[in-house]
Amino acid sequence: MRLAEVYREFVNLLQLPDDERKAKAMEEFFKKLNTMKLPEYFNWAGEIFEGINVKERGGETALLWVNLDTGEKRKFSYSEFAKEGNKLVNALRGAGVQKGDNIYMMIPLFPEIWFSTFATVKGGFIGVPTATIMTVRDLEFRFKTYPPNAVIADENSAKVIDEALKNVGAQPKVKIVIGERSGWKSYDEVRKEKSEAEAAKTKSDDVVFCFFTSGTTGLPKRVVHTATSYPLGHLSTASIINLRPGDVHNNLSAPGWAKYAWSSFFPPLTIGATTTGFYHAGRLNADQYLQALQDYNVTTFCAPPTAWRLFMLSKISKFDFKLREVISAGEPLNPEIYDRWLKDTETEIRDFYGQTESTAMIGNPPWYKGGKIIPGSFGRPTFLYDITLVDDDGNEIKKPNEVGHIVVRLDRWRPIGLFKEYMGDPQKTAKVFVGKYYYTGDKAFFDERGYWFFVGRADDVIKTSDYRVGPFEVESALLEHPAVAESAVVGSPHPIRYQLVKAFILLKPGYQPSRELALEIFKHCRNVLARYKIPRILEFVPELPKTISGKIRRIELRALEEEKKKKGERGEYEFFYDDFPELKAAG
Repeated sequence: MRLAEVYREFVNLLQLPDDERKAKAMEEFFKKLNTMKLPEYFNWAGEIFEGINVKERGGETALLWVNLDTGEKRKFSYSEFAKEGNKLVNALRGAGVQKGDNIYMMIPLFPEIWFSTFATVKGGFIGVPTATIMTVRDLEFRFKTYPPNAVIADENSAKVIDEALKNVGAQPKVKIVIGERSGWKSYDEVRKEKSEAEAAKTKSDDVVFCFFTSGTTGLPKRVVHTATSYPLGHLSTASIINLRPGDVHNNLSAPGWAKYAWSSFFPPLTIGATTTGFYHAGRLNADQYLQALQDYNVTTFCAPPTAWRLFMLSKISKFDFKLREVISAGEPLNPEIYDRWLKDTETEIRDFYGQTESTAMIGNPPWYKGGKIIPGSFGRPTFLYDITLVDDDGNEIKKPNEVGHIVVRLDRWRPIGLFKEYMGDPQKTAKVFVGKYYYTGDKAFFDERGYWFFVGRADDVIKTSDYRVGPFEVESALLEHPAVAESAVVGSPHPIRYQLVKAFILLKPGYQPSRELALEIFKHCRNVLARYKIPRILEFVPELPKTISGKIRRIELRALEEEKKKKGERGEYEFFYDDFPELKAAG
């Protein structure tokens, strides 16, 4: 079967009613996909985007871009989108960039990031998505590790790139800037190129993306994805989102990490939906963004918990959304956020899980709506992946409520959406591909009903007095307190208990750090958490360190905490449970 036929069949399944019939049909579809022999060659841009969508819906809107700060709008049909992407393919080829060469794309949420991603696949290049908040030092690490053959950037990023290139002595074949800069080719020149380009003859396992991970547990790794692992593997993501042709889809994420490809690019542009980009400079303005969801009739929406927590500070009920599907990904979604959103909008947030190394692996599918979603659970394994839990000795866990390592079994089939390797690092690759398993590095458990619950990164689990505590449950409990906007829970070194549960807390506007508030939060935790899970240290902080994708960098907080404890230092707004006589009687 040609892959074009596979895509057509999948789009038809997406349009079925969200019931058990659809669940069964999807299960059969992915069973067939998991066992089919892939063609030797595949180019998604040529065969699917142009071969199906441009031919059949060329005049329909592929991309709607809005500058929320200025009100500027730009709209591209599927036909216009392909022409813009082809111009860039021709410009790169004209500069000597060949199939297999890498292209660093350090572009804000401008239309050009979509065209650059398209050109990467169409031309058989290797795209290296790069966040615009990267520093010179960050880029030096990347350029030393993987010297650039070409770079595309906005004016602000171009300055940082030039400094990093000079420091490491790297010389790309071409530098393209959106705007003007000495020594760079203006993107205005790209727009003069021919609007037709031949698709590269890429093999199914040819590398087309190299993602530097966001570094939640150490230095960034280079995650390699192929001509099929993302373009085809993201059918699992599209099934979780539940996209349909004609949908208006929005994904709140910045280019430069995998979630953009996950939700802003492949699923909507594969299905024949409209993908939207709501650009804004600076910090996210919750009301402004929610207003855009309403004004542009967004029907499917995905955002990370960081954004959902910010949305909770707005009066959500005042908006008149057209949302049919609402998705959360990136970190576990706190139950109280699910409850609040459902109350105010009568739509359910469906949480799901995956990695830069994969596509959607575990989630709450659309047929769970209306009574089957359990707040706090991130669902069940998707049909594309053979997922289980193993203990520290590698034995599969069969009993419910036992915490284990999330792994993907590889002996029955290798999921199409799973990455190929960590580029240039066989040792790190060997650490995650062990025997018949791929180790995700995350921990979870499932209950008697088969629902899965996230515990945390394997390195994030806190060991205190022989108990194991996952940060997510404690953070969710803290978020229930009306003063808490965000929190991050880590282990703090302790000479007797090994670690104490410590919570770094970011307060909502209108609240100030104080002993009285700390006591109130301690009491709240005592009322809702098991005794061994109660934070024994609270510290009010003005901000929390995060990755480019908005994930809390607990590794950084742990390092800071360890250093502080070595020096015997105490924060200005740091409070210890044992310092409160009011709490001692309760333990």
